[in-house]
Amino acid sequence: MRLTGRLAAAPDDFIRQEFLEPQFRHEVANLLRWYVLIEKALLREYHRLGVLSAQQVARLATALDGLTPERLTAGAGAALSDIALAMETQVAKAVPEPVPAWHVDRSRNDLQACAQLLYGREQVSEIAAMLGELAEVAHERAAHDITSPMPGYTHLQSAQIITPGFYLSAVVEQVLSVSSRLLGTYDRINFSPLGAGPMAGQELAWDRDWLAQAIGCAGPVPHALTAVASRGWLLDVAADIASAGVGFSRVLTDLMAWSSSAYGLVELPDELAGISAAMPQKKNYPLLERLRGRTGHLTAFFVDFATGQRNTPYSNMVEVSKEAGLHTSTMFDAIRAVLAGLCLVVDRLQWRTDRMRAVCEADHFGGFSLANDLTLRAGIPWRTAQVIAGRYVSAVLAEGEGRAGISDPAALGAAAREAGHPLEHPGSYLPNSLDVDAQLHAKVSAGSASPASVLALLAEQRERLDALTTEWNVRRAVVRDAIAATDAAVRPAAEGAA
Repeated sequence: MRLTGRLAAAPDDFIRQEFLEPQFRHEVANLLRWYVLIEKALLREYHRLGVLSAQQVARLATALDGLTPERLTAGAGAALSDIALAMETQVAKAVPEPVPAWHVDRSRNDLQACAQLLYGREQVSEIAAMLGELAEVAHERAAHDITSPMPGYTHLQSAQIITPGFYLSAVVEQVLSVSSRLLGTYDRINFSPLGAGPMAGQELAWDRDWLAQAIGCAGPVPHALTAVASRGWLLDVAADIASAGVGFSRVLTDLMAWSSSAYGLVELPDELAGISAAMPQKKNYPLLERLRGRTGHLTAFFVDFATGQRNTPYSNMVEVSKEAGLHTSTMFDAIRAVLAGLCLVVDRLQWRTDRMRAVCEADHFGGFSLANDLTLRAGIPWRTAQVIAGRYVSAVLAEGEGRAGISDPAALGAAAREAGHPLEHPGSYLPNSLDVDAQLHAKVSAGSASPASVLALLAEQRERLDALTTEWNVRRAVVRDAIAATDAAVRPAAEGAA
């Protein structure tokens, strides 16, 4: 390609090898289809504006359809390793005669900003589909066991009785929250930069509303400078993904602890496990470690993107448009790996129900229930009831070998008398506090761990999951229909020209 403007030499090898060629490979692999869609939308507008004839539009559209990664890559060096220039060069070679007005009043700035946005939008849609798969698996597994008592922990200490279904329904809730937030972000970022030109707009009367519609956007970015200066969409998406990673890391932390020899509450099948080369008695779960480690990268990506854009001029900048988003595709690959791995883990998770029940029965998870009974039945002030229940548990733990999970009415009576609230028949307050199933069923509030509450929550989650799936399918249909309509706008002429 003949150089233009003030430059009379090609880029130095360092610039070409370190920056231009890697960027070119990324865009050919990930953005080419979006560049072609954008160019087709622009062709329709060129014809409407009277700049290009129907025959020229047809020939250019046919040439655009013939672009392949191989052809573009072969001619990359001659086109300064720039995908827009490479496309222009290959299309110009494919048409029978020159089309001088093609790309008049155009800039690579809004073209590139738009292609990047459409790529990001596609990735968000794919991530949403994977979130839906994870939610489905967790929802199905949650429904399988809503009655097996399981120890729940706060501050890493024994707290209350829960169930596998209750915990997994919390995972569903987390995924629904991420998907809902991502849907809002999708709608907020889905606006077209086309028509911004280099930064101040264009000199032909482009129909920016139609151009936005043609590429599946809700409308144009209202301000030309914002359209090319901002990569705020990337920060918004990365923030959602980083936030999701924080939540998923905490779920993975639970599973890592519960699958350890110290807890022994859950297990994964051998094909999802690892070994120790030196200690044959061990069954490790490096998959959980890998997944949790990868969630840390999700946080780092957001910081990387934000740092890359920070303190740059508010205009089109290579630093913002290319360097600041260098790891965008890596971020999308990382979240996909986390979601696929979590889906696999949740689907194959094995709950050791006998072990879980034994842990529940061996500890005083019923202190909360005991304090409630002391207040509601004996009229003891709530805070005092808490003190009595705590002293009772301490006394029982001090007996014999300090075994938990045993009943001692005398110890409860002594604790109550010491607090100035003697009890008649103290033993009558203890059965529910030691019956792990009774403690589970006692939680009757909405969203609680009782089987009835979990069933109700799962039914409500089913409705929300279906509604979110519908909303995401609507967004995908808009894009799919826009691509088809834009292609049809140039294809009849192209077929006639052929």
